[in-house]
Amino acid sequence: MTHHQLDASLATCHWGYFDAGLKPVLEIESGDSVTIRTVTGGPAHLPDGNATIPPEIHEIHAKAERMVPGHILTGPIAVRGAKPGQVLEVQIRSIKPRTDFGYTMFRPLGGTLPDEFDYHAFRYIHLDRERNIANLPWGMELPLSPFFGVMGTAPPAHWGRVTSLIPRAFGGNIDNKELGAGATLYLPVFVEGALFSCGDGHGAQGDGEVCITAIETALEGTFEFHLREDLSFAMPRAETRTHHITMGIDPDLDICAKDALREMIGLITSRTKLTREEAYMLCSLAADLRVTQTVNGSKGIHCMLPKSLVA
Repeated sequence: MTHHQLDASLATCHWGYFDAGLKPVLEIESGDSVTIRTVTGGPAHLPDGNATIPPEIHEIHAKAERMVPGHILTGPIAVRGAKPGQVLEVQIRSIKPRTDFGYTMFRPLGGTLPDEFDYHAFRYIHLDRERNIANLPWGMELPLSPFFGVMGTAPPAHWGRVTSLIPRAFGGNIDNKELGAGATLYLPVFVEGALFSCGDGHGAQGDGEVCITAIETALEGTFEFHLREDLSFAMPRAETRTHHITMGIDPDLDICAKDALREMIGLITSRTKLTREEAYMLCSLAADLRVTQTVNGSKGIHCMLPKSLVA
């Protein structure tokens, strides 16, 4: 197994979209690990003064092809031997902020209350990386809990270029705060090589991400990639040290909840001798349906079941 480093740059980033036609910027073997650096935001989001700004972001802003609004993503990474129908296991080994600032904002017609705040608002947030604390501009401190809002494989080739804003079967803008260091994400593979990209770094986020943004910031993460020929998922799944996670993604939260629940019932019956009706009852007794996000066009519900109940 080999370790690789993938820095953010004009040559390694794509802005605002996923596309099966993108050429990989790195090719690895199954089992390899990669430390990936990301940047975030447009020119208007960079602070003045003494903030630590990743230097490569200026050239990306000036020269990158962009599909906006959208996220600056690092990748794609090709995994040799990956084929449609397989699953890419993404073990998230570590995540840390690259800068000492983040920001949050909202805009008219966006967020969970699109008609109640008919103006733009923007706030910088200082990140104290030594104390692992975000200093909120209204005087509170918030523990940092970084994760990548966007992680995904390439979509099916016939979909063409698709926005990074809307999560879909390939993953993308999932915005699931459970996917921090120590978690594992399972992504369906739709094209040869899988073509994994990530970005949209978050310093912290509440379930829902209700105003459209978390603490948006640049991150560095180390991932280990494994091809899983023994798995076949229609939608992303995940696990933490303590829980199994299934996901539902749809513009309708009711449909999200049903899809996440059906996926969890399928997970339980595949790992145990329980019938579907017993698995359904177990979910009612022990599983938690949580709102992932309500702001990305397609919303999200994730279902969490303790691993102590299902190996």
